Amino acid sequence: MTEFLKNNTIHLRALEPEDLEVLYKWENDTDVWRYGSAMSPYSKYVLRQYIVDAQTDIFESKQLRFMISLNEEDSKIGTIDLYDFDPLNSRCGVGIYIDPEYRREGIARQALTLLENYVFDFLNINQLYAFIPTSNKASQKLFKNKGFSKSGILQQWIADESNYEDVIIMQKLKTI
Repeated sequence: MTEFLKNNTIHLRALEPEDLEVLYKWENDTDVWRYGSAMSPYSKYVLRQYIVDAQTDIFESKQLRFMISLNEEDSKIGTIDLYDFDPLNSRCGVGIYIDPEYRREGIARQALTLLENYVFDFLNINQLYAFIPTSNKASQKLFKNKGFSKSGILQQWIADESNYEDVIIMQKLKTI
């Protein structure tokens, strides 16, 4: 396995057809819909097609999702995504989802470290960025501790019922 994508505890791997059930569970968790662009449930049919389409090249699809798995059990514990991949300007967004059972165990930090190695050293991208709701203090802390800096605020960026929430933009530049 490519060492960019593995450490002593976890590895990042491509999506497999066997991931359908866990993706169905995670993508239909209404508690996290507000952080993405989902406005309705995903069907298994749509997710099955997504898994097939996820095998396309990042330069073609402009996105890439990795399954985060424990090395010993190969259990599915989360996903980490690259989105809005822009090779011309050498940047892409990053998003992380960790199954609630595995949160606060350092998994997101490890996954982000592996992803940074892949993006900066293999894809040779100059910048990663994340949009983080102001209420998501855990993500803000994670990205800050990983060397991301706050570069701006998007006011009233996401809606939640009758309220709006600001989003913090955090960026990390490749160090030379």
